[in-house]
Amino acid sequence: MFDIDLYVFTLAQEGGPEAISGEGLLPPPPGEGAPLTGAAGSQGAPARDSSLLGGNLIFVLGLVFVVMIAFSFLGQRRDRKKRQSMISAVKKHDVVQTVGGVIGSIVEVKADTVVLKVDESSNTRITFARSSIQQVLDDGPASKPSLEASAD
Repeated sequence: MFDIDLYVFTLAQEGGPEAISGEGLLPPPPGEGAPLTGAAGSQGAPARDSSLLGGNLIFVLGLVFVVMIAFSFLGQRRDRKKRQSMISAVKKHDVVQTVGGVIGSIVEVKADTVVLKVDESSNTRITFARSSIQQVLDDGPASKPSLEASAD
């Protein structure tokens, strides 16, 4: 206890009470606010880092979140356009698969519906909405090479 009082007394004589209270050894005198800042007061306080991981972290995370959402919407939009063009391009004799898994050849194409022939032997035909077509498996006779072209 005596050593600490002697230390404080020595510091008080060298720099005055401002030096002691600035370093945090003594509380600030009553009636005064925060300790004085200066060369002695700024040594013990850690410096604020305003780098990327400092105050801007929330901004960077928000920016990354916005970019991810934008790419998600653009990808969905591209897939929707691709599907719409595939559905609008179906024609007679295309072999398609429906969302329910039914595979058949298109016999008739109407504005909102298509008629599929699903069984050759019994001539079974089913009417589906155009939007129920999941994929085109075969483009019909146009995609098959003709025998005359391979004979040459």
